[in-house]
Amino acid sequence: MIEFIAQNMAPIMFASLIIFLLIGYPVAFSLAANGLLFFFIGVLLSPYSGGSINLAWPLLHALPDNFYGTRVMSNDTLLAIPFFTFMGIVLERSGMAEDLLDTIGQLFGPIRGGLAYAVIFVGALLAATTGVVAASVIAMGLISLPIMLRYGYDRRLASGVIAASGTLAQIIPPSLVLIVLADQLGRSVGDMYAGALIPGLVLTGIYMLYILIMSIIRPNSMPALPIEARTLGRGVISLIVALLVAVGVSYAAYRYLVPAHGDNADILGATVGVIAIYIVAVADQRLGINMMSKLAQQVVIVLIPPLALIFLVLGTIFLGIATPTEGGAMGSVGALIMAAAKGRLSFDVIKQALASTTRLSSFVLFILIGARVFSLTFYGVNGHIWVEHLLISLPGGETGFLIGVNLLVFVLAFFLDFFELAFIIVPLLAPAADKLGIDLIWFGVLLGVNMQTSFMHPPFGFALFYLRSVAARVPYLDRITGKQIAPVTTGQIYWGAVPFVCIQVIMIGLTIAFPQMVMRYKGAAVEPATIDLKLPEMPGLSPLGTPPTDNGAAPANGGAAPAAPGTSDLSQPPNFGDTPPTKPAAPAPDLSKPPSFN
Repeated sequence: MIEFIAQNMAPIMFASLIIFLLIGYPVAFSLAANGLLFFFIGVLLSPYSGGSINLAWPLLHALPDNFYGTRVMSNDTLLAIPFFTFMGIVLERSGMAEDLLDTIGQLFGPIRGGLAYAVIFVGALLAATTGVVAASVIAMGLISLPIMLRYGYDRRLASGVIAASGTLAQIIPPSLVLIVLADQLGRSVGDMYAGALIPGLVLTGIYMLYILIMSIIRPNSMPALPIEARTLGRGVISLIVALLVAVGVSYAAYRYLVPAHGDNADILGATVGVIAIYIVAVADQRLGINMMSKLAQQVVIVLIPPLALIFLVLGTIFLGIATPTEGGAMGSVGALIMAAAKGRLSFDVIKQALASTTRLSSFVLFILIGARVFSLTFYGVNGHIWVEHLLISLPGGETGFLIGVNLLVFVLAFFLDFFELAFIIVPLLAPAADKLGIDLIWFGVLLGVNMQTSFMHPPFGFALFYLRSVAARVPYLDRITGKQIAPVTTGQIYWGAVPFVCIQVIMIGLTIAFPQMVMRYKGAAVEPATIDLKLPEMPGLSPLGTPPTDNGAAPANGGAAPAAPGTSDLSQPPNFGDTPPTKPAAPAPDLSKPPSFN
């Protein structure tokens, strides 16, 4: 019995961790306690393991180096997490989400499902600026859910749209989980961002396609905004004209800048066009010229600052100008500037943002420390080899491995959140994926899309909890219409999430079926036959492939070859332009006397 336990320590240890987590112990302490407990047991059972346990007490001395090494305290990659968290919380406090939802809701208001389209669109924008799911779901739940209920939206549909659009912050860069996945997989955060961008946008498009289908099948579940609610009036044609003018200015600037800036001229030209239309819209509003419609003014003024912030963060990372950490720092500064411009930057806002950032960063840090303790023991009992053999031996090869891994992550996501999955499961899956020849960036994005479902799973989805915390629990009087609005039940929130969980599962299949959505991060393939290597000419040397100029002839009489003109005599000290002193001749030795060594 003791031999059986000793030789199967890895699966027993993993099952014990799952039991610890299901009982309800905090993740960080469950990992650390599990690791230390089985380290003690492993040392005692090592003689009975037949060599499968490689643990000894001196191995505990490696823990301080694991804590302070490049995996935890000195990890530059994880430094991006507090920056993006701070940026997201400041933006949420600045009222950007409220302005965006109001303006985009007015823009899409005349069509059925317009508010739902607006929520998804703003969710994608918030995801690209904040990267924090909680901030997105809470902000849109507070702002858009009362409006959707006021105008007769189905409660299940409204709840599902808000929760699902908030989880876009999980997969659209600068997502926090993508940073953690890149760190655990040992890959670049910039490559992970570039790989996840297209799948995130495709998922956003599928959400909108679902709203379109539902607006046709069940038109009464998502009515258009009534005319009295469209306070910005009409003006879509004015907005289209403004966009065409911006495109024209951008093209003219591009033609002007291309001789001097080459490949960067398109980005600079677009920047000039955006700045020009923004200045025109602000001047038109402030001076009362009314050259643009009120709707066009508001859309331009509200949309461009967050889009500029997205470019400041993601554009600089994709162009290679800044690292993700530097991009997060610039984004934090940009968020402070945007909050100050709106007059909503105060000491309380900064204090709340810093407190929330510290709390989340400490949460991640302690989980990572616990994971280091767990992995020290788990690797010592050859757990990584057990997991690798288990996954590689799945039937179906690479396809079977992907199906099994995604089913495992999907089931565990019912009980664990994305940080726990990233720190516990991903380090065990990565070696097996690498051995099968799977690109780890693609694998990381696939896991990111899968772990996105952890926010939407009834009954433990965190996005559902966030929405439940801000949704009305009792009937209330609407402040605009004066009508009594029925509350949103927990069952309605859960049922509303189910279609979007199915959409996320479909997105997993699309990512597997069309890997080029992710693999485009590598850029265009280079054909080796087209590479032309040219070496610089070197004076005094014959070109490669030609005989030497002296045809290889040896010096006459066995003497040294004459020095080439312009070359130095290395047997002499260097000459810096002065006349070298004459070296006196050495006296001839007297061979009639014994040698002297004084």
